[in-house]
Amino acid sequence: MAEANPTFSASTVTTRHTKEPLGNNMLSAVEAILDPAALALSLWLVSAGIEGELLPPYLILAVIVFSITFPGTSRLQFSIERLIFDVLYSWFWVALLLLFLGFATGYIAEFSSQALITWLWVAPLGQIGAHLVLRGVAPYLLMLQEPQRAIIVGLNEQGAALASRIHETRYSKIELSGFFDDRNRSRLNRTENSQLLGRLRELPDFVKDNRIQFIYLSLPMASQPRILHVLDELKDTTASIYFVPDMFVTDLIQGRSGTVCGTPVISVCESPFTGSNGIIKRTSDIVLSLLILALISPFLLLIAAAIKLDSSGPVIFKQRRYGLDGEEILVYKFRSMRVCEDGESIRQAQKGDARITRIGAFLRKNSLDELPQFVNVLQGRMSIVGPRPHAVAHNEIYRNLIKGYMIRHKIKPGITGWAQVNGYRGETRTLDKMQARIDHDLDYLRNWSLRLDLHIILKTIMVVFKDRAAY
Repeated sequence: MAEANPTFSASTVTTRHTKEPLGNNMLSAVEAILDPAALALSLWLVSAGIEGELLPPYLILAVIVFSITFPGTSRLQFSIERLIFDVLYSWFWVALLLLFLGFATGYIAEFSSQALITWLWVAPLGQIGAHLVLRGVAPYLLMLQEPQRAIIVGLNEQGAALASRIHETRYSKIELSGFFDDRNRSRLNRTENSQLLGRLRELPDFVKDNRIQFIYLSLPMASQPRILHVLDELKDTTASIYFVPDMFVTDLIQGRSGTVCGTPVISVCESPFTGSNGIIKRTSDIVLSLLILALISPFLLLIAAAIKLDSSGPVIFKQRRYGLDGEEILVYKFRSMRVCEDGESIRQAQKGDARITRIGAFLRKNSLDELPQFVNVLQGRMSIVGPRPHAVAHNEIYRNLIKGYMIRHKIKPGITGWAQVNGYRGETRTLDKMQARIDHDLDYLRNWSLRLDLHIILKTIMVVFKDRAAY
């Protein structure tokens, strides 16, 4: 399986709501109530300012808003740009739900139009302001808490990476004391933050004597006897113990726990579009592709006429590609070349390629030749967002050169993708460029969310106007 290392991971766009034992109980409590309180308070202020008093309908709406947004999302680790995007994105869906319920029940008639319109923009501004204020007071709140002492068992790659994360994380009260490991010092992954405290046999006494609260076991999965021995030795302590998976586990594609005939299992490689996620993905594909095709249909007819006038040959070029689960599909494109290659050997288009027609050069540079693929989306062969489909001939070459290449076919190919909006669009002359494209595709599989899809679609629009990598 290829180790994905994209320059800008999709995990920075996708919000994972996980419980991390950071020890910031006070900050966590404040963050849980921050968004609901900001929304309710902004509604009260709007009611008092426009209606002249706090009317009962506004009180009831405030309770509803508080209920559906509690607990709030932790955003202390976000950049300012991501904070603003995340607040606006979340508020869009909350406001849409409230408006739908208001119209469906007729309850919206109880509110002033001016008050509702004002609240629609005051509410997210209040949320953003509240989060910025929290960032200012967070250091003082942390001073009210005792440090949470921690140690890491296993001075290896993932242990060192965890130590770096702990030292670099803002607003954390975790105080890393050091590492325990039985290996010789020459075999250890030493860094500036890797203080070796002793061997595993000394671990229980150190934990009790130094009031250690968190123990992170960073031992390889192959070391099961050692792990069981350490756990047995630590039964006499009150420390919280967490297992830090090795690289085999952290490289999982949409890893989930489950059972097979009552036996606990963890998925190693699974499509993110199972269950409700699959319904969400397919519904968004159908709705968006229908809307886009309705808007661009006159433009499609103009392009078809221009292709026909520019050179002889069909308007639509059909090429075999690998789709979901590696099954062959036919992908539609506007013909941009004088030839229609689809054999065992296909040469990628290059700058100044003589095969490209005049209108074809314009279409390829602006990605307009891909527009017929919205029909492929409606057919269910493709998605709007996903790994770009490669020609079958190219797949057969790269699947033998790049480890994990075929994993990208666990989902439907897309018109645009995470690799394309991060600079890996168009020709891939070197193996390194194709490896980077595959790394981004696998990163997308690990971190998929509807939010990430919308982010990619919006970024694609900007890339099309700026990028000149496609020939």
